[in-house]
Amino acid sequence: MKNSFTRTAELLRQNIKEYLRSLNRWFSDTPERALLEAYQAAERIKNIEIEHFDGKKISSQSVKYTENVMSYWQVYLNKNLTIIKLRLAEFQLSRGIVNISNSVLLDKLKVIDEVVEKYAIKDKPINNTPVLSTYQPLKINQNKIQNQLNLFKINDPQVQPPTQNPGGVPSSIGRKINRIQADFTPQTEEEFLRNYRISKSRTIIALRFLIILIIVPLLSQYLSKEFLVTPILERVRGDNVTKVFINSDMEKEALHELHNFQEELRFEYLLNQAPAISSEPIQEKIKNKAIEISEEFRRKSNGNISNVFADLISLFSFGIVIAVSKREILILKSFMDTIVYGLSDSAKAFLIILFTDIFVGFHSPDGWEVLLAGSAEHLGLPASRNVIFFFIATFPVILNTIFKYWIFRYLSRLSPSALATLKEMDE
Repeated sequence: MKNSFTRTAELLRQNIKEYLRSLNRWFSDTPERALLEAYQAAERIKNIEIEHFDGKKISSQSVKYTENVMSYWQVYLNKNLTIIKLRLAEFQLSRGIVNISNSVLLDKLKVIDEVVEKYAIKDKPINNTPVLSTYQPLKINQNKIQNQLNLFKINDPQVQPPTQNPGGVPSSIGRKINRIQADFTPQTEEEFLRNYRISKSRTIIALRFLIILIIVPLLSQYLSKEFLVTPILERVRGDNVTKVFINSDMEKEALHELHNFQEELRFEYLLNQAPAISSEPIQEKIKNKAIEISEEFRRKSNGNISNVFADLISLFSFGIVIAVSKREILILKSFMDTIVYGLSDSAKAFLIILFTDIFVGFHSPDGWEVLLAGSAEHLGLPASRNVIFFFIATFPVILNTIFKYWIFRYLSRLSPSALATLKEMDE
């Protein structure tokens, strides 16, 4: 046993050394790798310029393409410019840590600088849409603005109300005519298309970021558990029979399963279909069953311990995504606000009642009990009923108080009609 543990420790130490050696090689190659990716992105942009834009800048002023074709090339351009910006930042950061000297790097930097200067990505954010970068202010007729303002000066004693002007047009009709005239101006169509493209771009970014927030933690949890935490834990724990169970609930479950197996054998003996319990073949069966149960619960214990570390890694990866995605978080918040405020009053009231009934309603304690018991089993913790009942007796009450305060303080101000609908549905 001691020799086996020594070999395992030596093998683990060699694997750690090899992993650190490969990590050091990867870190040493970071400047060249980052610069190569930025250079390849710059080359892709130059090839597109040569093949489709006569060697000029990728722009609608260089070659006359349709709107859809230019949109396609603009997305391709923004993608490669983003790669250049990120890889250059990675190169500059790693270049200050790792010392490298290579004349080939100068040629690549020259090509990259040509593209950077042409599209001016040093001073402008790359991920701005072409619509935003080519935005032109609308030319508004000041006389029209003054006419619109004069329509609302009905409280001024020097101005007669529109309804008292026998020779003029009522103000409501005048406002509608001015609105129709504004709808037929060329600037209105441009503004509509610009707003549509901005909304479309923000929606795509928000949905993509929402998918990333879901996929990254789940994927990091699974990969870290399967390929990092579980192999290390199995080597550390080994086949030590004294570490089969990690809590008393698992031990009771294993003993109960073994007891049921013995009762089945006893039942078969009473039906004269099996030897006596004290016979050697039956004892051998019981021993094999006990070994099988111990192996099953050892794997289950390893899985529970692995879940703890894998969940921490998943939480860490989620925090990294949140920390580096401040712009995407603002866009996602704006997207969710647009969806929520776009709902009807009945839909808002329905969602509020659904949320409260699930988490703080009459049947919510059953759901909380299932959720807490499942979480305890996932982490390998004993499911103490006293702790679960104490949590159910306090947390939903606190949540309900916070929710009622939010309804009283904010919902009545943001959407009074939704609050009235909510009260009618509750009654």
